[in-house]
Amino acid sequence: MTDKKGDFAFRSNETVGMYSEMTYGGALSFLRRKYTRNLDGVDVAVSGIPFDNAVTYRPGCRLGPRAIRQASVQLAELDAFPFGFNLFDNLSIVDYGDCFLDPHHPETISKAIEDHAKQILAAETKMLTFGGDHFISYPLIKAHAEKYGPIALIQFDAHCDTWEDNGGMDHGTMFGRAVTEGIIDATKSTQVGLRTYNNSDSGFEILTSPWVHRNGIDATLNIIKARAGNTPVYISWDIDGFDPSFAPGTGTPVIGGLATWQGLELLRGLGELNLIGMDVVEVSPAYDVSEITALAAATVAHDFLCLLAQKKGAQGKEIGRL
Repeated sequence: MTDKKGDFAFRSNETVGMYSEMTYGGALSFLRRKYTRNLDGVDVAVSGIPFDNAVTYRPGCRLGPRAIRQASVQLAELDAFPFGFNLFDNLSIVDYGDCFLDPHHPETISKAIEDHAKQILAAETKMLTFGGDHFISYPLIKAHAEKYGPIALIQFDAHCDTWEDNGGMDHGTMFGRAVTEGIIDATKSTQVGLRTYNNSDSGFEILTSPWVHRNGIDATLNIIKARAGNTPVYISWDIDGFDPSFAPGTGTPVIGGLATWQGLELLRGLGELNLIGMDVVEVSPAYDVSEITALAAATVAHDFLCLLAQKKGAQGKEIGRL
């Protein structure tokens, strides 16, 4: 293709490289990546799970995938900061579109998400998934554990999501269920940013947001990395892990959370781990302000991709004092 201007998502025959795009126009795939379900040679498939029937307070995060894609446009126009390389020259990334769900038959939801994930993972492609509410992590982790064995979970969240399990679809119980089922190895896992109470830790290491504020980035990373070791690591990022002053667009906001700079510093410090997948959930656009929540989610997702690009050998030039 000679005219590399505009609508890469539809027009490109490639899954790498960068087009010239108007940030305020064009097709809104994530980071302007090509929409395709052909995963031949693809490193990462970005996918949305537009489901929010399991929320316990404010709804709306079924529209999260759409908002995150829209917020990603500026992240697709320059070399990645602070990594200093062109992400799209180093990693084959596609937008796989959204998982099709039938909300009128809720008994089918969990299996539909799990089957969706299994199809992608069977192609030896990693997943970056946008919710939707946090329940979607449960079938996603089931699919990853089937491929990789019990996983180490790194969870950024205001809530533990390990409350008493009633067996239903609830975005506050699924990680306790996953530990009981043996698909999460709690002895290798860490929850970061918590600031709600539960009288059981389910075996996780819990680094509350006040602890992170007092002890800092390096101390937090040391604990996370020591626990995870070489275990396959799945990152689940509830956007309410950020303080609502930085991410108001979510269904269950709790004050006192991480600043966006803290979250990004923590994520960027996880590159040496055995990263197998990630989800970013609970973005509810109706409660957002100037798209700052969606932008936080898109940036977290972008930086995760940069960590995967580094594992493929991407190297960049640092600027300024980092």
